[in-house]
Amino acid sequence: MAKGVVLEIGIGSGLNLPHYDTEKVSKIIGVDPDDHIWKLGTTRRNECQVDIERIGLSGEKIPLEDNLVDSVVCTYTLCTIPDPVKALHEMRRILKPGGQILFTEHGKAPDEKIYNKQVKMDRWWSKIAGGCHTSRDIPGLFTEAGLNMNSLETMYLPGGPKTLGFNYWGSAA
Repeated sequence: MAKGVVLEIGIGSGLNLPHYDTEKVSKIIGVDPDDHIWKLGTTRRNECQVDIERIGLSGEKIPLEDNLVDSVVCTYTLCTIPDPVKALHEMRRILKPGGQILFTEHGKAPDEKIYNKQVKMDRWWSKIAGGCHTSRDIPGLFTEAGLNMNSLETMYLPGGPKTLGFNYWGSAA
């Protein structure tokens, strides 16, 4: 569970805001480059009982000091960040010792046939879906960034196409 000062990568319209425990979270710093989607979240931000600040940049170069935040929340964003390993390095840099990165992401399916379809699909999907890549190896990205998984769960989300529906969630530090 997120606590203290939280850095949310890809805060967007604030869909996560109602889920923060206002007794445990003191501030949210949101990173999102999209002004339009930020404006769509005005009502959610106004209803949130936590102080929210936005940094309108990408996740690869975050203008915050080292060891600043207690928690990082990353929800369906590693698929669109052009250099996700660099962004994970930034998250690790900004995270205080003992803090954690909480994530939910979609990515590389464990079934070879589905994964091969994801790779083929990425050639055109990323162009029409805001830079989204369906085949990124989420645990591999964390490992490449020097992060260790504290917990990891995976599954295909029911009811959707498997090429878009293999999900990872957990925590890392």
